[in-house]
Amino acid sequence: MIGLSDTVAALLAAIPAAPIRSLLVIGLGAFLEGPVVTVAAAALAGAGQLPWWGVWLAAVVADVVGDTLLYALGRHGDRPAVARVLVRLGLTDARREALTREVHTHLPRIVIGAKLVDIGAIPAYLAAGLANVGYQRFLSWVIPATAVRAAVLVGIGYAAGDRLAADLESRPWLLLVAGIAVGVALVLGRLVIVRATAGRRRVHAR
Repeated sequence: MIGLSDTVAALLAAIPAAPIRSLLVIGLGAFLEGPVVTVAAAALAGAGQLPWWGVWLAAVVADVVGDTLLYALGRHGDRPAVARVLVRLGLTDARREALTREVHTHLPRIVIGAKLVDIGAIPAYLAAGLANVGYQRFLSWVIPATAVRAAVLVGIGYAAGDRLAADLESRPWLLLVAGIAVGVALVLGRLVIVRATAGRRRVHAR
């Protein structure tokens, strides 16, 4: 969540004079910070400062662009220099073979799982590119999953912003606090999912 306060400050500064520019800031913030910025921006929509559909669209585009960049990097993973980058991003030799095999046979499950647990998205999408999964097939699952995920995040933020509309005008820092709180909750939720999934795999392995 590094830079979140700067992103929120930019949003608040851009909205009065240039709502379109603020949506571009949201897109950049969602690309760099992920769900926390999406929820924070949606809270502004709930407070009547931005259109909810604009926040949703900016979040979806930012997410799909990020996923595409990972996929494109994976497509060049056979090059030695790129292969070293993939290892640093979490696609180790041990995970490489298993994930490339999985994305061929279980791409929908891999994509949906990565959307639920962001920490697994980077190696999964790198593996999709490395396995030469067709880009259209990749997008056919990534875009719907991203749209649903963004809608849930926007809904959470919008509901919070609607309740805090009056307070946000006099105390905009509440948006930052709420965004960080949601971000922490999401991180904890991911950790629980990751540990539960790892526990199930160990049981099956036995």
